[in-house]
Amino acid sequence: MKPEHLALLNSVSPPAVHPDGSRAVVSVNRPDLQVDSYVGQLWTVPLDQEKLPRRITRGFRDTAPAFSPDGLVLAFLRTDGPSSKAQLWVVEADGGEPQVLTDRLLGVETFSWSPDSHRIVFSSREPEAGRYGSAADVGAEAEEPRLISTYQYRLNGVGYTRDRPRQLFVVEVPGLGGEPDAPLPDARQVTSLATDAGTGTFSADGSAVYFTASLHDDDDDDGLATAIYRVPGAGGEPVAVEVTAPMAQSVADVRESKDGGWLFYIARDLGGSGRDFVAQNAVLFCMPSGGGEPVPLTDPQMMDVSAPGSRIELRGPDRALVLNNAQGTVELLELGATGGHSLPVHGDKTVTGAAWAGGSLFVAFADPSTCGDLAVLEDGQLRILTDFSADLRTRTDILVPQEVTFDAPDGYPVHGWVVRPAGQGPHPVLLNIHGGPFTQYTVALFDEAQVYVAAGYAVLMCNPRGSAGYGRDHGLAIKGRFGTDDMQDVLAFLDGALAKFPALDAGRLGIMGGSYGGYLTAWTIAHHHRFQAAIVERGFLDPVSFEGSADIGWYFGGGYLGDSADALAAQSPLGHAAQVRTPTLVIHSENDLRCPLEQGQRYYTALKRQGVEAELLVFPGEDHELSRSGRPRHRMQRFEHILRWWSRFLPTAANPAGVPPR
Repeated sequence: MKPEHLALLNSVSPPAVHPDGSRAVVSVNRPDLQVDSYVGQLWTVPLDQEKLPRRITRGFRDTAPAFSPDGLVLAFLRTDGPSSKAQLWVVEADGGEPQVLTDRLLGVETFSWSPDSHRIVFSSREPEAGRYGSAADVGAEAEEPRLISTYQYRLNGVGYTRDRPRQLFVVEVPGLGGEPDAPLPDARQVTSLATDAGTGTFSADGSAVYFTASLHDDDDDDGLATAIYRVPGAGGEPVAVEVTAPMAQSVADVRESKDGGWLFYIARDLGGSGRDFVAQNAVLFCMPSGGGEPVPLTDPQMMDVSAPGSRIELRGPDRALVLNNAQGTVELLELGATGGHSLPVHGDKTVTGAAWAGGSLFVAFADPSTCGDLAVLEDGQLRILTDFSADLRTRTDILVPQEVTFDAPDGYPVHGWVVRPAGQGPHPVLLNIHGGPFTQYTVALFDEAQVYVAAGYAVLMCNPRGSAGYGRDHGLAIKGRFGTDDMQDVLAFLDGALAKFPALDAGRLGIMGGSYGGYLTAWTIAHHHRFQAAIVERGFLDPVSFEGSADIGWYFGGGYLGDSADALAAQSPLGHAAQVRTPTLVIHSENDLRCPLEQGQRYYTALKRQGVEAELLVFPGEDHELSRSGRPRHRMQRFEHILRWWSRFLPTAANPAGVPPR
């Protein structure tokens, strides 16, 4: 895979299943290098093996399909162009002309149907007058100043949030097929909060909307707790749902069971302080809809239902489907409100979404050979219904990673994958470190590994202590101890791979990582000088300045590293930069609020001042998500600069020295 092959990466949304179970609809989106944006449409995927999947919309970017409960209408989000915001659209389920329902200035983010199929609740940011272009004659430079009195006021990828909080709105869905120029239906605002409302979902009887929010006083906003609220569908004062949990919780998603008797919700316990977030597994809880004591349905120590895009899907009157991070995979779990559970999908898959209706369970997934496809569960097995990665496999050589485990010096098993280029070798080696740290590499096709292995590099990826998916103790192992067991684990994985695979060149090593992976890369090259070069991307590099500048800075560093100045200094890559001898490329984005640009700038300057060969690559207009969802051309250019850097210090036949990026 080459950088320009990014345009072949088709991602697949969680499925929307027609109530009769005969078909599902998914959104298939990809980076488009020509328009420098993400494009895609909706596809219908029939259960009948005699019928082929087919595209059913022609929008610029259509996403988030959802059938109405009666199966007559399909709702979705549509973005009309690279610079426009997503709006809510509907179309007859059997085809027709789509009809727009909203014209929100800042777009629509999420939505859910009412049980009677007549209404939709959606979330959208509501700006103060004169902010963010809400008045045509007021540019950003002419806005009023912001007076800030809270810890939480910015969010990576969004910007300032306190003067444009996310609110909930309810819109009546009109009859379709009317006049094309008919006025938009009125959207009724049902929350007026000073902070963000989470995704809204209707109660089983349709009379109310459930959502999550953090509605504490501004002078008490240093905690991370969020709670469940209920507001009438016609609007009104939100009422907190009484949850008699033993400690504060951060609630991520809530759904009432179809029989109306139970509330399912996903949450992390936060301890007595309300800020004990480190390595807290997300748990599926259940309690009576009227409030009460929640019962955990998943093991808080060993299971983590916070996989990317994880949300509660209902199956039957009182059962829920959730996704679980599990040792480099993502499983599909089914759990009942009053007991009973099953594991419908597990093994070498990364499940990205699932939905059930009419007796059919459709599953969206990725694996080592696809970045997104759809299947149906039949007799305990997945029957694959699509092949959206066919062009990628035809035009590139996708190499399947080899799963391995090596022991750290203390005997702790370190699990991960090795991707080796074709040929005898010896191949230079890139040790890749993931971010988080409480995340995981998975078995899913990973564009980064495929680009590097195609350029002639063996790629090593592991889940050291601190990662998610291996139980809470595994995640907690580095609390207050960044750069200890985690560094030992990644180096042990490197040494184990070098010993096991003779084709790997122990004399030509590179190390790279982003975010926390940037931290551990910078930390490792300060303590070991065995690498020919390094890449530190969007790194968490100076815990001291991070506290006042990052969107999560007011709690993240203290929670992971400790609150004392000595603890921060002892675990600071910037504080140990004087020990670095390894040539280092520092990559950062101008609009990164998670790890602000100054983290990379200060680290780069420290390396330069002591004579280390260093470069700083800055991407304008991008944030912390550049490598995953940045502008397609920037993503391609990022790959080209990374390969250029490795060609200088670790040239290969496929990536020779002296070839500049385009």
